[in-house]
Amino acid sequence: MTITKNQIESHGLKAEEYEKIKKLLGRDSNLLELGIFSAMWNEHCSYKSSKIHLKQLPTKNNIVIQGPGENAGVIDIGDDDAIVFKIESHNHPSFIEPYQGAATGVGGILRDVFTMGARPIALMNSIHFGSPKNKKTQHLLSGVVSGIGGYGNSVGVPTVGGETKFNSSYNENILVNAMAIGHANKNKIFYSKAKGLNKSVVYVGSKTGRDGIHGATMASAEFDENSEEKKPTVQVGDPFTEKLLLEACLELMKDNSIISIQDMGAAGLTSSSVEMASKGKLGIELNLNKVPCRENNMTPYEIMLSESQERMLIILDDKKEEEAKKIFDKWDLDFVVIGKTTDSNRLVLNFDNKKVADIPITALSDEAPLYERKWTKSKLSKNKTKIKDLKKIKIEDALIKILSSPDHSNKSWITDQYDQVVMCDTVQKSGGDSAVIRVHKKDKAIAISVDSSANYCKADPKSGGKQIVCENWRNLISVGAKPLAITNCLNFGSPEKPEVMGEFVECVNGIKEACEFLNFPVVSGNVSFYNETNSKSISPTPVVGGIGVFNNLKKIINMKTKKPGNLIIVIGKTLGHIEQSAFLKENFSISDGPPPEINLTNEKNNGLAVLKLIKENFVLSAHDISSGGMLVSLAEMCMASRLGLKIYKPKKLINSIEYFFGEDQGRYLIEIDKNNLKKIESSLKENNVFFEVIAEVQNDMFEIEKTFSMKINDLYNYNNQWYHNFNAIN
Repeated sequence: MTITKNQIESHGLKAEEYEKIKKLLGRDSNLLELGIFSAMWNEHCSYKSSKIHLKQLPTKNNIVIQGPGENAGVIDIGDDDAIVFKIESHNHPSFIEPYQGAATGVGGILRDVFTMGARPIALMNSIHFGSPKNKKTQHLLSGVVSGIGGYGNSVGVPTVGGETKFNSSYNENILVNAMAIGHANKNKIFYSKAKGLNKSVVYVGSKTGRDGIHGATMASAEFDENSEEKKPTVQVGDPFTEKLLLEACLELMKDNSIISIQDMGAAGLTSSSVEMASKGKLGIELNLNKVPCRENNMTPYEIMLSESQERMLIILDDKKEEEAKKIFDKWDLDFVVIGKTTDSNRLVLNFDNKKVADIPITALSDEAPLYERKWTKSKLSKNKTKIKDLKKIKIEDALIKILSSPDHSNKSWITDQYDQVVMCDTVQKSGGDSAVIRVHKKDKAIAISVDSSANYCKADPKSGGKQIVCENWRNLISVGAKPLAITNCLNFGSPEKPEVMGEFVECVNGIKEACEFLNFPVVSGNVSFYNETNSKSISPTPVVGGIGVFNNLKKIINMKTKKPGNLIIVIGKTLGHIEQSAFLKENFSISDGPPPEINLTNEKNNGLAVLKLIKENFVLSAHDISSGGMLVSLAEMCMASRLGLKIYKPKKLINSIEYFFGEDQGRYLIEIDKNNLKKIESSLKENNVFFEVIAEVQNDMFEIEKTFSMKINDLYNYNNQWYHNFNAIN
């Protein structure tokens, strides 16, 4: 048969890409082969527009066991303990079908973790929606949150936090980024690289259906007015089967049966078989008649491109099939030998006693297109925002507007839908700077934080990239953890637009610079391009998930102020930068000007100084200063504890608005016993760290001296009112 122009286009391939396919094959492809190339060469699987830029990210140091290139990253936290983690996007499916899109995003990232031999111990997420006024927002928000909770709760892994944000740029393209964290023995990590000839290739898990066909291709294309028609490309998840698959795989991993293992995620059986063979420089031959199918008369095309969930591909050592099958039979899961490894370096597919596909493995992997896209430098605004009569604005009114805004309001109505304590190792739930999970049965814990930086990145992509790494670093330090490594999910519009590609390149450069300076390597991640509808792109949205470690559970702290009479110190200098601030956005609907400067030297010095004070038991509570500035962060500490604060007006005041709402970076708030003030001052001066005593803890009033006073309960109520109003309207 001759492949038509329409068939090429419908598979997301360009004419010149198909010409390359023909050259690699030495002939025309058939439709099945076209589908396989489409799956492996799309943006989602091949990283054809991003790979050359991602290579510059720092990915190694003395604690990294496995960096990018496997199902998930792996770091060493001592005592033979390893943490396995990754974040990925499920943006397009979640917009089309919010419940299943979000649910299968959770399922997929869990499989990435336990495929490596780790038991999942926590989930996090970063979810972004359009304006609350948009008619779709309520539906999408409800569906996504239900999908995240429904899957995580059912599979029995705690969802311990994340972030939820709103912006009109996501009206037609929401973001759903899911992160999973697992614990493993560092000497028992499993990889996807195939080894050995004539080894059994085994299909395990759920049966294959017609759901999710072309899912990866759909995720590499922009939306239009016909996006609803893409619902069949959204996968359908079953968390109860996932739980069975998890336990079966971990049980099999206790012996030496597994040579390699790969989850069937994007592009399903196609990507899992090709990736295993490619890494091992081997061939693989499959009999598609043996693939367990839950629907009648499935074609080879449907079998290979299905993205049905809860499936794995395993290569077993010799004579291990019988014992392995007993395990999967016990867990009531399919276990079928569907092929073997070969020395052909080809993907050979058979069906009904006929060879239906024959493709060089390198053609699908090494020869995938690699583009050095044109990009343009972002136009940066250097103009200071001028607001008339800034001094006339009442500080308390501005504070209330921020605390009652969609982005800054209390999100417990979301997180309460997630089981945060299943497995009984959750030390600190959502609502703080970082969640904290105990390493099971040990006096050791990890901190987890997820953060994004859309507004800063839009204003200055390089600065935004640096900022979000630093924000994550601060969040980990604020609970007393030593920051170790990050995973990232980079959400952008079409890479074929030079301005979007420029945002991406500069953002990656910023992430690189910050990670190198802080010794904070990137060990895994995901790029999500084509987040746009009718050629309108989202704001560039890098998301960072970070891991820190505690070697002593007693060193964990939170943001809750502890006792009246204690002092609050601000670490880091306040210059009053209000451009791109929550103050301007929520009070004036202004999002102009440059983001705050990122001084990496100050970030590192200030963070390490705070961490030193925590280790020396001088810090009673801590909170980093981020969106909303100092006053919002102080209010958050007080609302967490229901204690008040008396805030001093500094003698050398820029102006009250800029001082209290400026978003200067690299700053922390720490609570101390006043009797320790001199010792703390000496330590900070010794390390050349700027600080100010800013407030004193008191009973129930939140006040700035000679300016305003408010009961903590009133502040708390303002922070909780947005959802009730939103829910009533919708």
